[in-house]
Amino acid sequence: MKRLFYFVLLLAGFSAIHSCKDLLDENGDPLVDINNNSGLIGPRALYREITDADTIAEYHYNGLLLSKVITDSASITDVMFSGDKVSTINFRGFLDMDGNGKLEKDSISFSQLFTYGNTGRLESISENRSIYRRAAPIPPATLGVKALFKKTKSIFNLKYNGSTAKLDSIIMRNGDDVSGTPFAYTKYTKVGYEYVGDNISKAVKYYGPMIGTTGNVYGTPAQKLGYAYSNYDTQISAYTLLPFAYKVSALISTDYKDIRSLMLSPNSPKRISVTDLSLPIPAPTVFSTDYNYDPQTYVKKGFGINFIYKPL
Repeated sequence: MKRLFYFVLLLAGFSAIHSCKDLLDENGDPLVDINNNSGLIGPRALYREITDADTIAEYHYNGLLLSKVITDSASITDVMFSGDKVSTINFRGFLDMDGNGKLEKDSISFSQLFTYGNTGRLESISENRSIYRRAAPIPPATLGVKALFKKTKSIFNLKYNGSTAKLDSIIMRNGDDVSGTPFAYTKYTKVGYEYVGDNISKAVKYYGPMIGTTGNVYGTPAQKLGYAYSNYDTQISAYTLLPFAYKVSALISTDYKDIRSLMLSPNSPKRISVTDLSLPIPAPTVFSTDYNYDPQTYVKKGFGINFIYKPL
């Protein structure tokens, strides 16, 4: 359960912003002062998610389109569009791959290509990832050389409910990409979603091995984690301002980021529970919050995270 706690702590924040006055965007224009009640009137974009300890994410735009996201340790996500749809996302930086609350020392780069169906829905994401590891230093050097450690390939297939057209599940298959060796998928994850209205009420994720070399046989899950979201408000979530494809990319960037599935909902849950369903007697860990809103009913603060907007 340790890996679960960090994501809840990140979400919950457990602390408030002391002061965020005089914030400027990348153009030097003033942002909304979250310490007053005037709010931002008119069209907006999400610019920052911040706590008193750090900036969780900073969003940059090319006109009306999201173009870059800066996260932990100056990690950078570049977002590219074809028309009005995200076509490619490139990441370079650091991630917490195992959910233990610490960024890996290995640096990571990946490129994701997005494929859409005839109806315009996102249907699959293919990813090529490289992991770089620093070798032990050779005296008199104090810092070792960073070199390619491993490459992987992944495919993510998105399924939608035939009746409601809502996202039903995301299935990932992954394997190491070793030069001179035939590629095969060796592991999978599957996360399924349930809804109350348009909001996600439950996400359950399975982790297991692929059987054989065909890439079509799924083994018995070795792990199962559950996330439940309830007591939704009726106001506007800050994440509605981000592209759906980017939100999916953020969720699949590691195997243990599904607590952030609330990003896919138009409203915000006041209660979240996290459960290791692999245990003989699962015991949920529950967290709750109240939200603050601006005059246009967008969330300003919840779970210790302050949302900063900029005018469009």
